[in-house]
Amino acid sequence: MRETDYLFEQYRLLDGAIEATHATLDELHHRDNRVYRSLFAADTIAIEGIYTDYSDQFYRYGDEFPYSDMVASSWRELDRAGRMLYRQSVSLDELQLMSKDKEQMSVAIPAIWPIPKSALKSGIGAYGRRLHPIYKRYIDHKGIDMAAKTGTPIYATGNGTIEMTDVGRRRSGYGQQVLIDHGFGYQTRYAHLSKILVEEGQQVVRGEVIGEVGNTGGSTGPHLHYEVLYMKRNVDPINYFRRDMDEAELERIIEQAVTTTFERLESNE
Repeated sequence: MRETDYLFEQYRLLDGAIEATHATLDELHHRDNRVYRSLFAADTIAIEGIYTDYSDQFYRYGDEFPYSDMVASSWRELDRAGRMLYRQSVSLDELQLMSKDKEQMSVAIPAIWPIPKSALKSGIGAYGRRLHPIYKRYIDHKGIDMAAKTGTPIYATGNGTIEMTDVGRRRSGYGQQVLIDHGFGYQTRYAHLSKILVEEGQQVVRGEVIGEVGNTGGSTGPHLHYEVLYMKRNVDPINYFRRDMDEAELERIIEQAVTTTFERLESNE
């Protein structure tokens, strides 16, 4: 009887520990779905059959022994805890991969000035459709213009791979240019350079000098024509300066954005 009482007590303690384990796993699962996966905009993980108990036949091995129902019940709960633990392990492995991608993405997205702010000589040439002051017609401007002295260093605005370098035409188009593929759908273009200091296929990091400001191609004065592309579509580069300035400075830049005459009409910019 003492041995039986001891056995019952041990199973009672075991069931209590299993119940506590379930509570911890439920809390982790709740945090996983409501916090961690929300941060990465990830769907709830789905594993087929993870919530399905094994058949009753699986626990019939001890029917001939006393207290087999008690043993089978504890074993069933342990198996359920094991499945939930496996679910959480798979989820955390997936989140770990996402976090690595997010870390890589944070240094890949264009986020700094392509030239030193102190080198900027005047306002930033506005992005988008604009009335050209000389030709008196609306022209799409796919990037922004940043006037600076010839030879001013140009920085990669995010980590990436040099997708293309081109010396261009002498008096039209982009002139000497560099195109960087940052991954995650992002590219940046740097045009009218006087020097290109990188090669196609080269890996670059944010802040690395890739060239120098110039006046090549369809340009009427030394400046950098800078573009940001997302999924092959041009977007306003000013929106990507937020990490490098406070909100007031950003708004001031936007207000002061002006139409420039740095590019000739035939430059197709």
